[in-house]
Amino acid sequence: MYNTESSHSKMPAACFLLFFAHGLVFSSWASRIPIIKDALLISEAELGTLLLLTPIGQLSTMVLAGKLISMYGSSWIIRKCFLLYPFFLILIGLAPSYWILAIVLFFFGVSGNLCNIAMNTQAIEIEGITKRTLLSSCHGAWCFAGLVGAVVGLLMINIGINTFYHFMVTFVLVILFWMYSKMHLTNMIHQATPQKQSIFKSVNPTLVALGIIGFLSMAIEGAMFDWSGVYFQTIVKAPENLVILGYTSFILMMTLGRFIGNGAIERFGKRTILQACGFLMSGGLFLSVFFPELWICVIAFMIIGLGSSLSVPSVYSTVGQVSTVAPSIALSFVSSISFLGFLIGPPLIGYIAEAFDLRYSYGFFACFGILLAIMAGQMKVFRKS
Repeated sequence: MYNTESSHSKMPAACFLLFFAHGLVFSSWASRIPIIKDALLISEAELGTLLLLTPIGQLSTMVLAGKLISMYGSSWIIRKCFLLYPFFLILIGLAPSYWILAIVLFFFGVSGNLCNIAMNTQAIEIEGITKRTLLSSCHGAWCFAGLVGAVVGLLMINIGINTFYHFMVTFVLVILFWMYSKMHLTNMIHQATPQKQSIFKSVNPTLVALGIIGFLSMAIEGAMFDWSGVYFQTIVKAPENLVILGYTSFILMMTLGRFIGNGAIERFGKRTILQACGFLMSGGLFLSVFFPELWICVIAFMIIGLGSSLSVPSVYSTVGQVSTVAPSIALSFVSSISFLGFLIGPPLIGYIAEAFDLRYSYGFFACFGILLAIMAGQMKVFRKS
């Protein structure tokens, strides 16, 4: 059952705005990390611990988020719980000490993951209703919000607006997006058979394989998000004012690829797209390893961004087709495995770089793209697409 009061044409826009709002909250927090660090006199080691609390909060709700959405529906979660995410953002801006900030960041991760699973489930449901590919552009909206949030954060810092008021502006914007979106969502509820055993025993091998593909892709994404600037600084030897080119070229192509990706997926199929994504990520990484020159690496990072753009959306949109449990639970399972790549990837890059060299790290991660392409080609679920 879905919301008959809303035309199908408004559903994709509503979902698009939710992803944008979610990305805006996250990027607003990210843009203020250095300011908050200095304000609370937090050391680099303490900051590293703090930054782990948000993903820990996300992973801790893997099972809970799936169960709640399967019981009440993704639209119910979005209507009742979505504003918790920007609410905890405001509490971050008010946190007076390290330990209070640590607690708030944990629940920031909990609420963010609940919204994330609900949004992705909603997008999958809308895809089923409209028979259109949607997830790619929705993930593109999240990336675009990351760019917008970073620019807005930089502007507010430079004009002297403090963290709390910055986060309040974000909260108001999210309320506006949410008020429109909540009126145009599906009302589907997946009445799944009650689980008599662990969810981990209920999922099938295909879901595990999808999670591994997501893991490989997000490990590369994490490496690019956290290490692209360092790579341009230490390996490419870019001038200080051009170090940002690595991250910028990557995120711009990733965003563009997600916006144009719906048509590509519908035309070529997920199997071909995933194989292309794997080889593009691998090729771009190897290109940057063997030819660490400024403009060659800019092109290489653009190739990596294009390859990263459609892999995770393709995986997530496949989950509902192969699930033996409620789609929301299956999506929570797959997205959590995928997110582990984003969490583990950057530290692994650092360990390899410390033992050998950052170029060896990127060369090692290039093999992830090849493995991703091989797995996508072998999985039966992609052979029909």
